Amino acid sequence: MDDVLPLQPPVRLPPESELAEKVPEGSLDAWAEESRRLLDPDGPAFMGLVRLFLAREPLVLDDADLLEELGLAVRLGRPYELTPLGLWTARLLISELSGQDIPVLGTLAKVDAAGLLRGLRSYPERERDEELAGWLAGRDEQAAAAELARVIPEASPLSRAVGVELLSASFGEYGEQELAELIYEPRVGAVVAARLGREDRRPAPEEIAWVLVDMAAALLEFGGEISQVTESVTGDQSGTISLLALCDHPNTAAVLRVFIEHHPDPGVAAAARKALRRLHGLSR
Repeated sequence: MDDVLPLQPPVRLPPESELAEKVPEGSLDAWAEESRRLLDPDGPAFMGLVRLFLAREPLVLDDADLLEELGLAVRLGRPYELTPLGLWTARLLISELSGQDIPVLGTLAKVDAAGLLRGLRSYPERERDEELAGWLAGRDEQAAAAELARVIPEASPLSRAVGVELLSASFGEYGEQELAELIYEPRVGAVVAARLGREDRRPAPEEIAWVLVDMAAALLEFGGEISQVTESVTGDQSGTISLLALCDHPNTAAVLRVFIEHHPDPGVAAAARKALRRLHGLSR
């Protein structure tokens, strides 16, 4: 399920003590066991729970009687809406099935910079600003900007994109100072420049493939449409694909497989297939 479920935006939940008051036991641990027993992953009630959770808005469901009976959904005329307990339960069960850690607003305040960037990958702008404010509370802003900049080179592609955006948009001169140093780092600096639209920092020939892979891998990490990745490369860029055979980005093979399996242009797919064979040969 993790391969097909896009990263989910954060859930806003009341305190666990308040949620516990809503459950047949008064214990969320006991309720978790009960919900696993009652909600068959292949059954209509579970699928209704998933649909409501992914939509994050009221939906008309054919059969939500069990969800209503369990206090997981309420009926608003014809549509149903998840209750706070329904949100908690859906997040728990979907996280367990998909392996994806769906964030809860307010839980990133104590994590380190790497954990913050990973957690914020799916946040809309308003919720991201709210979570960032909580993380910054009690921290020195200049030191926080430096901490974020230090983890950007080793972050995942999507976490890296989030970090660049945060430093650019939310840290003022401190963020600008950190980006000014980061932008001239090999490879990662070229990605930062591309994301900021910095024309004065052009990628070196050996960095072009690294930038392409990092941008494509960020899209794949989010779990969006494959077409967003394949459309980024057209037939006249087959030569660029060939450069990926020499690229040491950790996501190179995964990106090449996407081009091989999904690109509509046979020329691009063929170039990717050849690059992947060469990449495997060089890695031995």
